[in-house]
Amino acid sequence: MNKENVLAICYDFDRTLTPFEMQAQGYIQQLNENVDEFWALSTKLAIKNQMDPNLSYMYLMLNGAKGKFQVKREKLMEFGSKVKLYKGVADWFSRINQYGKKRDVKVEHYIISSGLKEMIEGTKIADEFRMIYANSFLYDHNGAAVWPAQNINFTNKTQFLFRISKGTLDVNDNDVNRYYEPENIRVPFSNIVYIGDSQTDIPCMKLVNSLGGHSIGVYDPVNNNKARVHELIKDKRIKHFAKADYSKGSKLDELMHNIIDLTSASYKLNRDYWENLDEAENLA
Repeated sequence: MNKENVLAICYDFDRTLTPFEMQAQGYIQQLNENVDEFWALSTKLAIKNQMDPNLSYMYLMLNGAKGKFQVKREKLMEFGSKVKLYKGVADWFSRINQYGKKRDVKVEHYIISSGLKEMIEGTKIADEFRMIYANSFLYDHNGAAVWPAQNINFTNKTQFLFRISKGTLDVNDNDVNRYYEPENIRVPFSNIVYIGDSQTDIPCMKLVNSLGGHSIGVYDPVNNNKARVHELIKDKRIKHFAKADYSKGSKLDELMHNIIDLTSASYKLNRDYWENLDEAENLA
């Protein structure tokens, strides 16, 4: 067994940790464009050109900025610093980490998002994540964004769950495709939590659920619309749902405490089994 009992909590970002798409919290407005019209144009462009929706919005972000401002990493991080977070998110990570430590569970946090990595890196919670997997730009010698460097859509999101499980975190590490004996898996799927809000999270939710982990759907506390999470749980995509309220004592907080308790107990039971088995085999 692994010496450390690691629990990996993986988050979508938009409408999971923040109430709105990150690009719609300043960037699109600085292009002098209407938010709804921007996303409608992005969808239309993607359909017309059989284009990945992420590449479509990234193209419009660069094209719309021409003559207005240079799209540089620092500029995107500046926009990210203005992204609003749901209630309790700011101190969620330290609280959950501390509770995990009390239960001998090492908690790690990861982002798997179709948003922009550079904007997420500008938020005040960026340092809480071991890895941030999200769309990103390639920059020229002047530091200006010129081309997509990474595209993470709803289907290829799942590869990052395998990376986290196997410990092959670098996006260019091909060992993610190598077979690992169960005892060499750093984070078994039973120790993975995925938190998301919509249909774009379904592949990750389904994978985590099917392999014994915990998928949680969240919904906005203001509009209180549970339609999406009701659909997700009826379709067996998630096991739990809660308001996107990360504050102490919230349902989401209690859910995570229960998952940590279960992770702690499961590890202790498995350790006892392997110790007993080892004793029996050594006497044979």
